[in-house]
Amino acid sequence: MVNQVAIHHQVPVLYAASPAVAKRTGEFFAVSIRNLNTRKAYARAAADFSAWCELHGITDVRLVQPVHVAAYIEGLQSSAPSVKQRLAALRMLFDWLVIGQVMPTNPASSVRGPRHSVKKGKTPVLSAEEARALLDRIDTSTSIGLRDRALIGLMVYTFARVGAAIQMRIEDVYIQGRRTWVRLHEKGGKQHEMPCHHNLEAWLHEYIEGAQLGDAKDYLFRSAAGRTGRLSDTPMAQADVFRMVRRRAAAAGIRTRIGCHSFRATGITEYLRNGGKLEIAQQMANHESARTTGLYDRRTDQINLDEVERIVI
Repeated sequence: MVNQVAIHHQVPVLYAASPAVAKRTGEFFAVSIRNLNTRKAYARAAADFSAWCELHGITDVRLVQPVHVAAYIEGLQSSAPSVKQRLAALRMLFDWLVIGQVMPTNPASSVRGPRHSVKKGKTPVLSAEEARALLDRIDTSTSIGLRDRALIGLMVYTFARVGAAIQMRIEDVYIQGRRTWVRLHEKGGKQHEMPCHHNLEAWLHEYIEGAQLGDAKDYLFRSAAGRTGRLSDTPMAQADVFRMVRRRAAAAGIRTRIGCHSFRATGITEYLRNGGKLEIAQQMANHESARTTGLYDRRTDQINLDEVERIVI
């Protein structure tokens, strides 16, 4: 049974005015939000608003008015997306408290956030030539090299998020209709299945066989066991993959400051550049909206570069 006294002391002051408010606030983060990163971001937003309210003499969330939320939002020295996220967090939290009958109305519902429209994402993207050079530069005479080529290939050819890739088990690489498929474990507990490009198919099987991976339930992409050059039984963390990507990029002479997400953007861009359809790319990337997929489309970058080179001085 949940210790209500403990919950009362864990929530920020604004939401601890009564046991009922504290309990309902704690339930919001424990029950309604499943994604850990979202939970952390929303908790920071709630705590930051509580601190602002304390500075202005408000210590009970039931006394918060729309003007208070508007003043808080207006005073934030953050980017528009960050401000919109904080406002969304407060709206959801207050909705939860209203439904739980601990607040009469939602004071954030009528507050407008900053205008923000994005048509192109900021994720650094590689050209097809750069991506190929990076992959070709990997020494595949070792298990670690085989792993890195297979992992980068997975992110390029299936548009996989790194979080989904590192959760894969060996059994998530399987044969269906005489073709190799992969099963990705996406956000929100969703499973997304994709057939493999012939390059990825070869790289995955070479990795599994070359590294002598065993039980089907074991993790597919494992961390290195110290400096032994061997693979451990534990999965790679996102930080491990990021460091690996930066090392491989540096070894290939790539100066663009890429990260794990760059391969998702690179794959989508090259798919569309070669005649792929946006709605199919959306399905492949497992995006809810084609607008989100469009943010990864960097085909116009080359067009803009070609036009700039017309300036001959």
